[in-house]
Formats: sequence, C-alpha cells, structure tokens
Amino acid sequence: MIRKQRKINKMRGSRSNGGGCTKKRRGAGHKGGKGKAGAGKHHWTTTVIENKNYFGKHGFKRPQKTIYKYYPVNLGFLNDKAEQFVEEGKATKEGDVIVIDVTELGYNKVLANGYLTAPLTIKAPEFSESAVAKIEEAGGEAVYL
Repeated sequence: MIRKQRKINKMRGSRSNGGGCTKKRRGAGHKGGKGKAGAGKHHWTTTVIENKNYFGKHGFKRPQKTIYKYYPVNLGFLNDKAEQFVEEGKATKEGDVIVIDVTELGYNKVLANGYLTAPLTIKAPEFSESAVAKIEEAGGEAVYL
C-alpha cells in the first residue's frame, strides 16, 4: 500500500515521548484542567481566539407579550366536528347552515387543510386565502371578527 503521509520516526522506541519522567504527564492538571476550565484565567488566549462570545450577554430576548401567537384550526376538523359543536352548544344552526365562531373554541386562524361537505359560516379573526376560497366554494361564508 502506498503511504500518503511520511513515516513518523521521531520518539519511536522511547518510553516517555519527550515528556521526561513518565509520572509527569499524568492527569488533567498537566494540561491545566478538563474541558473549559480556566477559560477566563490561564486559557484566556484560547478563549479569545476560538470563542470570543463565551463571556457576557449578547443580543436581547423579545418580550413575549409583543409576539402574536397563532392558534390555527383546519377546515377538515371544523367540518368533521360541526354537528358535535352544535350538540355541545359551541356552534349554532341557522336554517341548514351551521355557524361556528372559532374564538369560542380557542383558535384564532382558519387554515384550508381538509374538505367541506356542507356549507358552514365560520367566524374568525384571520383566514388563509385558500381557506376563504374553499368555504365560499362549498356555499358557506367567512366572517372576519
């Protein structure tokens, strides 16, 4: 087989590989501690070169009250559970159309996954464009709150 790197002959046959007495190189004390020990003290140079942002705070954390959280619901779920919602009093029936207010169910956005088999009037703060198209295609109505 062809050798890709040159053969290492240095220190071959020596017992301690240039470390003096064999007891001198034992333990982590020889290398100044394990892991990140001494990052701010005796290994400071390594810290500065390899990980400049190791110490201190960086950036900021966004206040949670400023972040608007979406709680989406799919049309397929509303279609499957529509009758059950009427029985539980979470939705009303006006003629042959069921009216569902998704905010009462704990959602704030309607997405278009699934099929509508009956016309539904769905009230929500937000709809996806494809959800509005599917609702109107089925003969229902999308009401923005």
